[in-house]
Amino acid sequence: MRTEPNLVYSAPARVLHWLTAGLLLIQFVLAWTMPDVHRDTKPVGLIAWHLGVGMAILLLVLVRCLWRSTHAVPPEPVTLPLALRALARYTHRALYALLIAVPLIGWANASSRGWPISLFASIPMPPLSPTGSPTGHALGDWHRNFAWVLLALVAMHVSAALFHHFILRDRTLIRMLPSSDKR
Repeated sequence: MRTEPNLVYSAPARVLHWLTAGLLLIQFVLAWTMPDVHRDTKPVGLIAWHLGVGMAILLLVLVRCLWRSTHAVPPEPVTLPLALRALARYTHRALYALLIAVPLIGWANASSRGWPISLFASIPMPPLSPTGSPTGHALGDWHRNFAWVLLALVAMHVSAALFHHFILRDRTLIRMLPSSDKR
């Protein structure tokens, strides 16, 4: 089965999508397996990895936003009810917002702990809150809560893609798969 090339996402858009998905999967695994963060916790081991992957996600999503702002989204191959189209649009917007907000809030929380933040373990980033900031410390709870909301939206996004593929039997999922222009 071949999908019309003008209906698939561009190769860069697909790569950015799947890189984000892969980093997000790694990030959630790190979050579940790293030790709890307390007052005396040091940013080493899995926590250091969590901070680094969070910065990579933030950079990647900002690149995705730039790409998306300069490249049109391919037209939908199917006609969906207005309510489903609106739900998809708002879910995507919420995903982008949380993919930016969660790392930023985590960065501010880490800054309030005096933890150094770097991009790719080599480029130092400025603190987003002063060391000892009560607001920065409180953002740790927001970081965790928003991460749960992000996880729920990701689950909804994946479920919707599978619903399109297996129930509606349309090309929505195929448009984002690698080499989908050859299918």
